[in-house]
Amino acid sequence: MDEAWINRYHKQLVRSISPQFLEEIICYLRQLDLLTAEEAEWAQEARSLPEQVRAVVDLLAGKGSFASQSLQTFIETTNSQLYLYITVYEPMVQKHLENLQSYYGNGLEIGSLQRLTNLLLVEGLTDIQQKEHDILQIEATKGLQNVSKSIPLEKLFLPLSKVSIPPRISVTIGVAGIGKSTLVKLFVYTWAKGEINRDIIFVLPLTFRELNTYEKLSAEKLICSAFPHITEPNCISAGAARTLLILDGLDEFKTPLDFSNTVVCTDPKKEIQVDNLITNIIRGNLLREASVWVTSRPAAASQIPGGLVDRMTEIRGFAAAEMKDFLDQMFLDNKDLSGQVLHHISANRSLHAMCTVPGFCWICGSSIGYYLKHSTDQPQETTGVPKTLSEIYSYYFKMALSSDWPEKPRETLRIEQAVNNSRKIVGSLGRLAFYGLLKKRYVFYEQDMKAYGIDLSLLQTSLCSQLLLKEEMQSFTAYCFSHLTLQEFLAAIYYYTAAKRAIFDLFTESGMSWPKLGFLNHFKNAVQRSLQAEDRQLDIFVRFLSGLLSPQVNKLLAGWLLVKDEHNSFRSQAVGFLQGCLNTDYAISSRAVNTMHCLHEIQHTEVAKMVEEAMKNESLAGMLTPVNCSALAYLLQVSDICTEETNLSNCLTYNICKSLLSQLLFCHNLRLDNNRFKDNVMELLGSMLSVKDCHIQKLSLAENQISNKGAKALARSLLVNRSLTALDLRNNSIGPTGARALADALKQNQVLLSLNLQHNTIKEEGATFLAEALLTNHRLTTLHLQKNAIGAHGAKRIAEALKQNCSLKELILSSNSVGDDGLVALAEALKVNHSLQSLDLQSNSISSAGVTALTAALCSNKGLINLNLRENSISKEGGPAIAHALRTNSTLRKLDLAANLLYDEGGKAIALGMKENRALKSLHLQWNFIQAKAAAALAQALQSNSSLASLERTPLEMREWSLFLLR
Repeated sequence: MDEAWINRYHKQLVRSISPQFLEEIICYLRQLDLLTAEEAEWAQEARSLPEQVRAVVDLLAGKGSFASQSLQTFIETTNSQLYLYITVYEPMVQKHLENLQSYYGNGLEIGSLQRLTNLLLVEGLTDIQQKEHDILQIEATKGLQNVSKSIPLEKLFLPLSKVSIPPRISVTIGVAGIGKSTLVKLFVYTWAKGEINRDIIFVLPLTFRELNTYEKLSAEKLICSAFPHITEPNCISAGAARTLLILDGLDEFKTPLDFSNTVVCTDPKKEIQVDNLITNIIRGNLLREASVWVTSRPAAASQIPGGLVDRMTEIRGFAAAEMKDFLDQMFLDNKDLSGQVLHHISANRSLHAMCTVPGFCWICGSSIGYYLKHSTDQPQETTGVPKTLSEIYSYYFKMALSSDWPEKPRETLRIEQAVNNSRKIVGSLGRLAFYGLLKKRYVFYEQDMKAYGIDLSLLQTSLCSQLLLKEEMQSFTAYCFSHLTLQEFLAAIYYYTAAKRAIFDLFTESGMSWPKLGFLNHFKNAVQRSLQAEDRQLDIFVRFLSGLLSPQVNKLLAGWLLVKDEHNSFRSQAVGFLQGCLNTDYAISSRAVNTMHCLHEIQHTEVAKMVEEAMKNESLAGMLTPVNCSALAYLLQVSDICTEETNLSNCLTYNICKSLLSQLLFCHNLRLDNNRFKDNVMELLGSMLSVKDCHIQKLSLAENQISNKGAKALARSLLVNRSLTALDLRNNSIGPTGARALADALKQNQVLLSLNLQHNTIKEEGATFLAEALLTNHRLTTLHLQKNAIGAHGAKRIAEALKQNCSLKELILSSNSVGDDGLVALAEALKVNHSLQSLDLQSNSISSAGVTALTAALCSNKGLINLNLRENSISKEGGPAIAHALRTNSTLRKLDLAANLLYDEGGKAIALGMKENRALKSLHLQWNFIQAKAAAALAQALQSNSSLASLERTPLEMREWSLFLLR
């Protein structure tokens, strides 16, 4: 075995060895005593990590000629896969790599794709992802993903830990235009160059649009037809080499996958229906050893049962900096224009959310850029920057149509011909778009184009290049609209135009239906169908259809695609019909929100503006009719008022709250104070907090009527919720039982940071339960327990917990009758706890005896910054103890001793302590019967103290202070 052969072996083993074969080699070398037991154990654990596999190979190669000879004998006698790799597979692999690099390297700009190198790890699909249209998902979530773990692209198909195995079925989801196909292209190209996943010897990228061209296929024919240079497909089907099969674009597959009725097939040579072939591959009946990676829009991905998916990831949208970079690339020659476009996008909350998707950002950026460049030239045609979806797409079409007008010569005949050609193209493509939408078809082939009367020669125009993407393969040519929303806009233009003359239901393509006369009847039919559709796939189409009735859109497209001012005869009636839809039983639902979007597109915004003004003034109480509730639900998505805080205090009822749940899910800071909510509402809110879609980070339920049952409902949700960081339940009646439920939840919840239970009568028993929770909870930083009658015993329990808890930063125990006994226990805790920063003990019947213990603790404590001892019974005897602590302590910044009994003697002692203190910045001494002598002492102390910035006194004390200064 010569050196070249060994090097070749080394290279192939690193790239393509399977875990099973490596295990055989390790066992064999162990038998020959060429590996120690420790080396064998290490190699066994490290078999799936490429860099460690290299180390194993180096270890084997370093054993010298005897190891090489033994290994060669082993290979020859077992006819192992390694021999096949070198003699048979390697030429195929090299050819395969060359083909993939050539095809997938074209036009791939690595620099602009950094967003795709880290994917979000998600645990299955959320309800909204399974049910809602892509745009509705973005609007509802405001373009933000839940906080999730991320995984780098190079580790996408590796185990997540040493004890796990690589995923067999991986699914990556993303809304239309987010970059799923670009991600696949990036992965394949970087793999083909040998930069990632060297343990995979074959990556086989396929698209569902390609699979649409077949009726029947076998597993082997699937590989051979797509990759003819792979002459040994059995090496893949038999698992002789680690293979990754990529299936890109499940949402484009013409046949729904039916896993419940899969006809089992295990023969790789047997031809079966393509959809059945895919389900058998995913189930593991075919290509069992191959890994499978499926990309899809979220709703289509729900076809694959969750139990079959080993790893699900999601593509991130643009962050703010990435959106700016993207627009800068769009307007490379005009950075000022790029900045203006970004400014207009950022000023519109709804548009900004949708522009987190690259595909939509391109359309929106192009439209606004076109407006900004031409608005000064033709001010009579425009009245403002495009804001609605319909206006954005109208400008995009105007831009595309304008590029088709001949510039020279400008004869009227030539222009009319260009207009007519454009109308013809848009009409034909619109019909294709509309019926494709109804059939959930998003990819079309030459036979589809011919069936809808589309002249393929006209597809070469610049107009079509803005609307259609063309993909040419050896066996087929596929067309798709450059973004899903373009298909929906074209479908709306077709429907709008056809509805003026159609006498039958346009939704029935054959025309055999009940007669429908007049545009308004067809408009109502479209709206009703969208409201009744379970999959919500007609919602954006209906928005565009409504938008075509707006004056602004008519002005933009009049003479090209629309007739000037014809919308005037339909608009008011359409508005009346849409408003009527909001008075039905499904009001305040996501369907009602879409109806409000339709009214916005049609430029009827009176209701929304009225409700928004009431939200600003906090005067919603008593005005939430069904129509106004729908407007409120709509505003929860789009209004800037809700950006920082959504305040729905003192205006909701049980029924309204129930109807608004799907919109409240995505409010980050939600206030529901003083709504007289009882426990039944907590059941609703608990269910809302439990779903994966929930984005609520802060929830205030102060001053309601919540008892222990309501607290239990909220506690159950805390066991699964992953977004809520602050919960405010002050001024309710949860009692000790409710406190116990929340405490039990805190033992498992590691997300909540702040809990406010002020004035809930939890008593000593409730404090004990919470203290137990503090022993195991390592996330809670703020706990408010004022006015709960926890007493000295409750304080002692909490003090014991503080000796072990290192996460709590703020503890409020004011008005709890803690007394000296409770304070002594807390003082003992502060001697060992250096993480608590703020302690509030206001109004707790604390005397000088308790303060003496506390100040002794402050001499060694290194953490406390804020201490509140206001409204207690600290007498003048406590002054020296406080002064001693001030001389020693170097961390305390704020000390509140207001409304105690210090008198001049105590004040003078504290003044002496302040002479040496260099840390305290704020000192409150008002209402302590301090007179001139103490004022003089404090004044003298301040002459040498440079740290104190605030000294609070009463007006009488201020007078004494002033008199001293005058002297």
